[in-house]
Amino acid sequence: SFWALRLVLTPSLAAMIDAGFCLAGAASWQIVSSLFRKPPAEQPAPPKGSPWGRRSAQPWSPLKAMSPPTHLRRADGVDGEKTPGLSGEATLCPEPADFSKVGAVGRELDRAKYVGLLRRLIAQSKYLQNNSRLGIVPEEKRAAKIVMEELAPYSKEQGGPLIIEELEYKQGRSNLKIVYPGTTSKTVAFVGSHLDVVPADPSTWDHDPFELTELDGKLYGRGTTDCLGHVALLTRFLCELGRAKPALKRTVVVCFIAGEEGDDFGLGVDEVVRCGKLEEVKNGPVYWVDSADSQPCCGTSGMLSWSLKCSGRLFHSGFPNKGINSIELAMEACNYIQTRFYEDFPPLPEEAAYQFAVGSNMKPTQIECAKGSLNQICPETTVSGDIRMSPFYEVEDVKDAIDRYVKELNESDLELLPTKGTWSKFVLDDEVTTQPTELRRGLVELKWQGDLQEFKLYAGIAVSLVSEGHKALVQACRETFSVVKPFSVNGSLPLVKMMQKQGFDIQLCGFGVMSVYHGVNEYCTFEDMRKAYEVVLRMVSLLETTTAS
Repeated sequence: SFWALRLVLTPSLAAMIDAGFCLAGAASWQIVSSLFRKPPAEQPAPPKGSPWGRRSAQPWSPLKAMSPPTHLRRADGVDGEKTPGLSGEATLCPEPADFSKVGAVGRELDRAKYVGLLRRLIAQSKYLQNNSRLGIVPEEKRAAKIVMEELAPYSKEQGGPLIIEELEYKQGRSNLKIVYPGTTSKTVAFVGSHLDVVPADPSTWDHDPFELTELDGKLYGRGTTDCLGHVALLTRFLCELGRAKPALKRTVVVCFIAGEEGDDFGLGVDEVVRCGKLEEVKNGPVYWVDSADSQPCCGTSGMLSWSLKCSGRLFHSGFPNKGINSIELAMEACNYIQTRFYEDFPPLPEEAAYQFAVGSNMKPTQIECAKGSLNQICPETTVSGDIRMSPFYEVEDVKDAIDRYVKELNESDLELLPTKGTWSKFVLDDEVTTQPTELRRGLVELKWQGDLQEFKLYAGIAVSLVSEGHKALVQACRETFSVVKPFSVNGSLPLVKMMQKQGFDIQLCGFGVMSVYHGVNEYCTFEDMRKAYEVVLRMVSLLETTTAS
């Protein structure tokens, strides 16, 4: 779920996706990377005897004699707008939210009803755990049943206004779509709150993770922050709409989703969108309610996981000239790939405008090598890591670039890699005798932990800062909390960029506690959820004010 924070994903990408903390606006399909880099500094002459010129101000290296500059696509500003930067002063209406626009809907979240509903949901969380790597498959239908029972008195079937539709694309894996009809084609939607949770180990918790515990103002239990607390919040909001029956101009749509916490495709919101079940919500803002800390989240990063297998030649360590040291090859290959990555995907001004802490980055995070004696040159080393991409680069460009770096390294650049001392070799001299099955030339093999489709599902997003949805969210938060601080995060969220590219005005918000996302002793507070309810009321009221009859 959330920021994957989403900091850990399944190997097959969600393997975020998650991201998901997906869509960074309309894509510009052919923008050369040089157009958005700083002008290069004046280059000094190459060292004596070097046949190569230089492309940067870094110390000279033969690695600079590589392929031509990469042609990259970069996502433009959302809807082509010039990036204005984050601001807590964004405003939809000159006057504060007018609650009369939502009629007799309750102005406060009913504590007893909210906690009672959340208690029933948490009691099912043991069966909502999701981790496909461990063979743990959730039964979201259990949570969907509880929500439908809560909403039943206000459903069309019982004479109420709510249109409730269970969308089940795989047995037991329910999504729920609930509609409160308005009088115009304009909409406001709340999507992204999911019915599955990450696994919890009861032995590491101070409280039973599968039972709601109230203590010192905190509500403990797996899913309280991520994301059953949000499910309960929006369900109670829908109950109030159903009870009060306000004459809204905008149709309110809520979609609770399945399969957000795992690498589940074709059964959650991706399938809901593919089947056209959310097409109408393109007529208004879509609030993805699965983040934290009660502030507008305006950007997330994408994520790609990779491993690099480096193969050499096993030999006695006393003769380094007759072996190929896979550990040294892995070190230099990573340096080669990272150097080219940072040249092709440099920091961008948009990242600063959205207040990302860091730009796009690639780094190793794990390394392992073949077991053997200390007096043997290691024949095989695997380095694994991830790439975090700002939403202003396209995922396919990143993957294509890394694929090309590795291809060119194996085909022509291996001899250019610096070696350690005089005797270390990545390509053996002709006089060295080898067996038919042994390598004479080091080999670098790239393996992606997921495919392009999965990586695109977790692509980063930069929300539109000029849309009515963003302005309503910021104003509602400011009126509720007095101070609002929009932010961006380098974690990932699944699916959101995909939806943005399909025309949805995705905005990110959430009211859980960031520090306990996916953590031990996860909790939310009723006070946070009480204020969250007020934010929702204010957003709907502000949007109603600006909607023509």
